[in-house]
Amino acid sequence: MNATAPLEMMGTAPAFLSVVRASRLVAGTDATVLIQGETGVGKELLAQSIHEASRRAAGSFVPISCPALSETLAESELFGHAKGAFTGAIARQSGRIAAAHRGTLFLDEVGDMPLSIQPKMLRFLENGECQSLGQEHPQRVNVRVIAATNWDLSAMVAAGQFRRDLFHRLQVVPLVLPPLRERGHDVVLLANAFLTFFATRHAIAAPAFSRAALALLCQYAWPGNIRELRNLCERGAIFHAGQEIGTEFIQAQLSIPALSACPTGTAPTLSLPDNGLSLDLLERDLICAALDRTRSNRTHAAKLLGLSRDALLYRMKKHALR
Repeated sequence: MNATAPLEMMGTAPAFLSVVRASRLVAGTDATVLIQGETGVGKELLAQSIHEASRRAAGSFVPISCPALSETLAESELFGHAKGAFTGAIARQSGRIAAAHRGTLFLDEVGDMPLSIQPKMLRFLENGECQSLGQEHPQRVNVRVIAATNWDLSAMVAAGQFRRDLFHRLQVVPLVLPPLRERGHDVVLLANAFLTFFATRHAIAAPAFSRAALALLCQYAWPGNIRELRNLCERGAIFHAGQEIGTEFIQAQLSIPALSACPTGTAPTLSLPDNGLSLDLLERDLICAALDRTRSNRTHAAKLLGLSRDALLYRMKKHALR
């Protein structure tokens, strides 16, 4: 989003850039935002970016992990309590909401918020009132709320697992971060950036992914999304400092089996992924793998692919490969 934005906020995929543009627009307002996306796509980082680009940047960014809120202590954790409000309340304590006064409250994985606390959270969102346990009168707080979830909240509402009115109050501006597997070349962009970042952090020589390794990274489904890619790159930077990282490392780290040749007269062992694939991308990746295997010898690469040299050159031009 800006020069100081974290690496995870890099990308050129249209779906990702659309979310970034929308977040820039909403950052200048106090509208409540609901960020949706799978685990590891960078929901909290996007929320922080919105906060840092807002009028509230000088205030606190207070994250709350909703799955960590227990049924018994959730109200005290969020709204605070007065001295003697319950057994063990030996002193007055302000809640996390009050700590976000003039700043931003980030409700992480809001779908896991206990049902018992949701009515009071709805009231706070509607009128800005925060009433501590044991306190006679509520206090008004000036807080902007950003929530995030990897759940389908509309399905949870239909199942009676989340309040409908709270859902609609949170979803004033919905932003949906796409999973890494749908961001195409962003995988390569992020992987190379992470390698450089971790080499600098650990004061080691920067390694580089081979073309075949990058092709393999692009084929992987990334269930852990950017967080999983970041961790893999840190391991690669440490164990292959100053070297080339090949497919063997990727296969071992991501538990990807090597492709084996089909015995004559048997069915192929390669299976299609459930969400399908792009034949153009697969062709490009195979060409990259052949060029990597032959150290860019086009004649030998063409033989590996069962093509004439001219056919390979045509396909390389088609995919903008050198």
